Amino acid sequence: MWLRNREGTEPVTARSPLRARRILSWIALIVAVVATIFFVTRAMATGEQVWVWEAAIGAAVAAVAAVDLAVLRHRRDRDGPR
Repeated sequence: MWLRNREGTEPVTARSPLRARRILSWIALIVAVVATIFFVTRAMATGEQVWVWEAAIGAAVAAVAAVDLAVLRHRRDRDGPR
């Protein structure tokens, strides 16, 4: 059986990828909102149902990104800035 060596400073010096996660969530939110607006306008202009599905997917991605940003803000407010 392989046992993990728990000595060293890794737990003390470990860094969280919260900044990268926040940047990626902002990018996803902006792109998803722009895509949703585009697909909604295409659906309204053409009347085709296929554009509505793309708009719904874009809105879902935007909602997930917004929730992720809210969770990150809550953690930052609770734990303090890092």
